[in-house]
Amino acid sequence: MSSPSSTPLASDSVHSRLRAEILEGRLQPGDPVPSERVLSEELGVNRHAVREALKRLQQAGLVRISQGGATRVLDWRQSGGLEVLLDLMDAAGTPPPELIRSVLEMRESIGVDAAVKCAERASPGARERTAELAEEAARAIESEGPTSAPALGAFIALWLAIVDGSENVAYRLALNSLNAALSVYVDLAGSLLPDEPDALRKLGEALRRADPEAAAAAARHLLTISA
Repeated sequence: MSSPSSTPLASDSVHSRLRAEILEGRLQPGDPVPSERVLSEELGVNRHAVREALKRLQQAGLVRISQGGATRVLDWRQSGGLEVLLDLMDAAGTPPPELIRSVLEMRESIGVDAAVKCAERASPGARERTAELAEEAARAIESEGPTSAPALGAFIALWLAIVDGSENVAYRLALNSLNAALSVYVDLAGSLLPDEPDALRKLGEALRRADPEAAAAAARHLLTISA
């Protein structure tokens, strides 16, 4: 007779089920999570797999584990981090407009400030590299079209360089999460690319000149159009 599974895949199944129930509202903030025994029996896994799944949910800010008491659901809007954004995008099927809007507004906010800080802080070599990447993105749009894979790749490379040039690690980690969220929906990501090559060139030139005000204006123009 086989025993309940304790493989990492078993823990994943528990995590996926509970995560979906929390993010989709079937488990509300303050609700108790089913006990380890109940989850173990319902899903055919051992208690170790359940505990591992609950630890992951607690690390993401979705539940609070109480020793000797019930594990309860938290309000992820109050306690979650950027990893919850990826879970929401992944769990949403077709993401709702308000979720897309939130992602794009965050991208705009980070992008504009990162462009300013890149112009102020980056070395001449790093700023020259961003100008080169802006030109590559502009040419990809002109030759392949604004929704093409080369244009998307060039646009992402440009913004990674800008954020790296800003020397803000928090911005880079946030951008990693935003890019991962948008990568779930390739068609959506492609449709958000700017279709103005000259606007990209203006951004690159502003960074080359170390002009924070011009960089902010160019970045805002590009990212607001996308939004």
